[in-house]
Amino acid sequence: MSDALTGPADASAGLVVHGADPVDRSAPASVRQALVAGGVPARLAAQDPALWGPAAEATARTRLGWLDTHRRSVELLPQLAELTAELGDLDHVVVAGMGGSSLAAEVVTRALGRPLTVLDTTDAGQVRRALTDRLDRTVVVLAGKSGRTVETDSHWRVYRQAFLDSGLTAAEAGRHFVVVTDPGSPLEAVAAELGAVTVPADPRVGGRYAALTAFGLVPAALAGVAVDELLEQAEALAASLGRDADNPGLALGAALGAAATGGRDKVALVPDGTGLDGLGDWIEQLLAESTGKAGLGLLPVVLESPTAPGGAGPDVLTVSYGGSLAPGAVPGAGRAPDVAVNGPLGAQFLTWEYATAIAGVTLGVNPFDQPAAAEGGERAERFLASAAPARPPSSTEGAIEVYGPADLAGALRQLVDGIDSSGYLAVLAYLDRIGDADVAGLRALLAGLTARPVTFGWGPRYLHATGQYHKGGPQVGSFLQLTGTVGDDLPVPGKPYSLGRLQEAQAAGDRRALARRGRPVLRLHLTDRSAGAAQLLDAARQL
Repeated sequence: MSDALTGPADASAGLVVHGADPVDRSAPASVRQALVAGGVPARLAAQDPALWGPAAEATARTRLGWLDTHRRSVELLPQLAELTAELGDLDHVVVAGMGGSSLAAEVVTRALGRPLTVLDTTDAGQVRRALTDRLDRTVVVLAGKSGRTVETDSHWRVYRQAFLDSGLTAAEAGRHFVVVTDPGSPLEAVAAELGAVTVPADPRVGGRYAALTAFGLVPAALAGVAVDELLEQAEALAASLGRDADNPGLALGAALGAAATGGRDKVALVPDGTGLDGLGDWIEQLLAESTGKAGLGLLPVVLESPTAPGGAGPDVLTVSYGGSLAPGAVPGAGRAPDVAVNGPLGAQFLTWEYATAIAGVTLGVNPFDQPAAAEGGERAERFLASAAPARPPSSTEGAIEVYGPADLAGALRQLVDGIDSSGYLAVLAYLDRIGDADVAGLRALLAGLTARPVTFGWGPRYLHATGQYHKGGPQVGSFLQLTGTVGDDLPVPGKPYSLGRLQEAQAAGDRRALARRGRPVLRLHLTDRSAGAAQLLDAARQL
């Protein structure tokens, strides 16, 4: 990071990108000039599917609707107002969806202070807690683009059974569901079976680019957000997207591309304290899943605060994000980020989507597919069908079983010390991100022990975000996987497995997919989650 942001800022519609020009000028040749010379800003604004090469053209042709989906989404507003009024007595909003189907709604409601329960987990404890929270006043938004996501399939089955067990008829239970999916998807058939309202998603927008479609808007509107303001913010920014100057998306995208091609392919995402905390989780999925393929990509590292460790290094670009600044203000006091992005949330969504697509042009990757994302799921299915006995731990210390080459302290030290000069460490926690939240503190502790970036992801949530990067991006990662004993499991109605068994299978499938690539994977299993988490954090402090 620099001591102060320098260079001109690109601004439009209240969104400002500071610091992008110096990053671009640090490259051997200006990425922005090359993009402008190739007419890329205007071509992208016009939805030219040829920008990413012949191999990507067919996919891009069906996935560029995010550039103007905010205009089509205006047509949803009357339906959302009617639906909100009709379901007015159901004030506990639960969104059941993975990745792009839930992340944007979570960011919107968190940023604007509205309550929303997000189920992007197979952890039985986390799901059971949601089930027992005001069930009679709950509306479940089932969100999925493909309609085939195993987590969402499990959620609707568990919730429907809970509604029936509470004494509701099947028709009464159906009123407690709203389905958001593409026309013709299998989830649309589920909606018909449930008797649920269906709000169609935009079929020309991929999940991680779908913040301003029904995926982001329906849960947020039901939670009380004035979503029309998000669409207005995006529309105000949209006029800049075809320009060569005063185009924040172009400035940010060129900076990301210049950094990645110049050896800074890790992006530390830092909240600057001016609002929009949580936006980093949405950006993480967008960048990792869009660029992490063909051995290339940008690794997002979501930091807890500007002072959190893990945001520095010769291969790290630090980008802060936040709400609108006071007139004339420049972000960064003391140690400033390399790039700062400030502005209203609707404009942030569109700017980052545009910038990610621009970075894909520079890197030469297709930003609209996810070829490695399904591998862990396929391996999980094989695990579910297997009756093979579990491998015993190499050692047990207190409430932690160690599946590694040494005792707990030795295995952790070996993992941290083994990260090479271009590598990173990813902590992957198949636990309850509410009940086991303390374990997230492990990221900062381990980041303090190494000069390398350290990321943290909740499983299986991260499989729909950084999971693509782990398997398709540069193969330089080391992995610490955390699992835990399930205390009170939940069966999945109509399926031969429970949530606990599914969670175990997902962890095993991902573990095997990473090991198949020759990457270091250390698994620690918490036999008592609370005691094990405390023990693990203490062990990390003493390394």
